[in-house]
Amino acid sequence: MATQCVTKVQLCLSCENLLDKDVSSKSDPLCVLLMNASGNQWFEVDRTERIKNCLNPKFSKRFQVDYYFEIVQTLKFGIYDIDNKTIDLSDDDFLGEFECTLGQIVSSKKVTRPLMLKNKKPAGKGTITIEAEELKDNRVVFFEAEARKLDNKDFFGKSDPYLEFYRQTSDGKWQLAHRTEVIKNNLNPVWRPFKIPLQALCGGDLKNSVKVECYDYDDDGSHDLIGIFQTNVERLCEAKRGSPAEFDCVNEKKKSKKKNYKNSGVVSVKECRIEREYSFLDYIMGGCQLNFTVGIDFTGSNGDPRSPNSLHYISPNGVNEYLTAIWSVGFVIQDYDSDKMFPAFGFGAQIPPSWQVSHEFALNFNAASPFCAGVQGIVDAYRQCLPQVKLYGPTNFSPIINHVARFAAVATQQKTASQYFVLLIITDGVITDLDETRSAIVNASKLPMSIIIVGVGAADFSAMEFLDGDNGVLRSPTGEVAIRDIVQFVPFRKFQNAPKEALAQSVLAEVPQQVVSYFNTMKLHPPNDVESKSS
Repeated sequence: MATQCVTKVQLCLSCENLLDKDVSSKSDPLCVLLMNASGNQWFEVDRTERIKNCLNPKFSKRFQVDYYFEIVQTLKFGIYDIDNKTIDLSDDDFLGEFECTLGQIVSSKKVTRPLMLKNKKPAGKGTITIEAEELKDNRVVFFEAEARKLDNKDFFGKSDPYLEFYRQTSDGKWQLAHRTEVIKNNLNPVWRPFKIPLQALCGGDLKNSVKVECYDYDDDGSHDLIGIFQTNVERLCEAKRGSPAEFDCVNEKKKSKKKNYKNSGVVSVKECRIEREYSFLDYIMGGCQLNFTVGIDFTGSNGDPRSPNSLHYISPNGVNEYLTAIWSVGFVIQDYDSDKMFPAFGFGAQIPPSWQVSHEFALNFNAASPFCAGVQGIVDAYRQCLPQVKLYGPTNFSPIINHVARFAAVATQQKTASQYFVLLIITDGVITDLDETRSAIVNASKLPMSIIIVGVGAADFSAMEFLDGDNGVLRSPTGEVAIRDIVQFVPFRKFQNAPKEALAQSVLAEVPQQVVSYFNTMKLHPPNDVESKSS
């Protein structure tokens, strides 16, 4: 499983037209933030300062929360009129509250909503405004570097040089920030271009000291020091095409022994520039929409939906594995799609009126408009569709993948990171059109698109593991390589006894990195990115 997409988000709050609970003056409001990430357990995250005599407060204290894409994090903002010094809020006047998910706030960037009382009625004309900002320095330093006339440290052959970049911490110690590749057998190496996060290289301060050490690599780990120099990012950034920044690589041991010692070689930085590298939240908060599409397997191997043994059988309490997968994944993604209209398709069934087998039919039987309103709309369409089709076969994925890929291809014409497509395929079986599906995935890897496959039932899913390129690169039958790993497969049975959030956390964990890698590779900016428009 991928690492969780955790970053810190800062929330800035203000209110207007609060209820006035004080007789001789105005309310003295404070905001408390509560969070609920699973079940009904609320916990307090933080509180703002109290602002005296104010019905339109702008709080200077900001809330910092850890953000996870793959978890629905529910927040509750409570406003209280504080008239005493106790920490307990139960003896203070309640002025209203607002509840939403962190996903809703970051996808809108700024939210203004009415405050509600405990009885769900409006708290007068009171409103709350929440603005979100990601807390990070997303600048990176791009380097092109080479060296010349390095000392030869090898008895047979020449040195195998590499560079190590160190940042000086506040206590004066040196912390490794980056190690370049090793260039074998070369005293005049040219390293491939590389990048180092600015935060890692100098803590964001361009004048901070940076130490660069040049070594000769040895297989046994006893790398020989060639030389060292110190500089800072400000000086490094003076390097421009045709005018490199050059540094003497000095070996103090050698210098103390040799009278006419000058250096142990020269490191030449041909180019050094600072650029912004966008994060997942930069794209989401900059106006990128995640478009969610569902594909459901209606092949005969699922079993007769009327039989309790069928994977499509809806239990008396209204669930089956298909519905659970739709709910858990859709519930997270819906916050990132502004119109919440989701296309939903079936495949592998004979459909009315002609009873032809279809591998791409709208669950609502409206080919011109296959959209369902929200996750509940997908669930309703699935329930209504189930008794109207005949389960058949084979299990073909490529038509639905190609269908979504056509929309993703159209989105690439917009030349900004405005849309990304996530396709959820829920299937019970062994894939039939494996070659066509491999080709479809290799093609889709060039587009703003990710594919999540949830395997239900007890089938052998080894072919699905093969499509999920975690263990190697996926190739099409003609040998073309997928330029990104865009498929995430999980068997539902792994999560049968897990908390309901666990499935979504597993299948969605890789999506943020897939979004970032696509848009960064294509050098696409968020559509509402002010900095890129002004530059």
